[in-house]
Amino acid sequence: MGPLNRLSLNKDVSMTKLALGAHPFLLGFDELERLVERTAKSDSGGYPPYNIEQIGEGAYRITLAVAGFAEDDLAITVEDRQLVVRGRTAETDEARIFLHRGIAARQFQRTFVLADGVEVKGALMENGLLHIDLTKALPESVVRTIRISNKGAEE
Repeated sequence: MGPLNRLSLNKDVSMTKLALGAHPFLLGFDELERLVERTAKSDSGGYPPYNIEQIGEGAYRITLAVAGFAEDDLAITVEDRQLVVRGRTAETDEARIFLHRGIAARQFQRTFVLADGVEVKGALMENGLLHIDLTKALPESVVRTIRISNKGAEE
């Protein structure tokens, strides 16, 4: 039984933990397993909405819609190969009486798992959109030849 066959679905369509290390063809993939688990845990209910776009060769931009947040209300950190964007608005005046409150002004945390070699280059706030620029170093192609020795020749 392979690792994908071990996924058990109940009537709520939730999945149990995927055991990648248990399959002989997937040795050394524990880091991938941890990344998958972290990504699954990072769901923040769709707020704030975001786009991810490629803006050049090895260059990417994440754009979050953060209308109502000032630059001082936002924090961007990189923690253990995760880009974490947090937002917290200043307390509103208690004397304000809203007849309808449709503009979200809640705190949030949005997490993005970064691949190896991806670096955050900078961030820009513009017209209620937070742009975070990323770059990925293109890996050099390395070919390595493995010498095969003969056991009888070594003696």
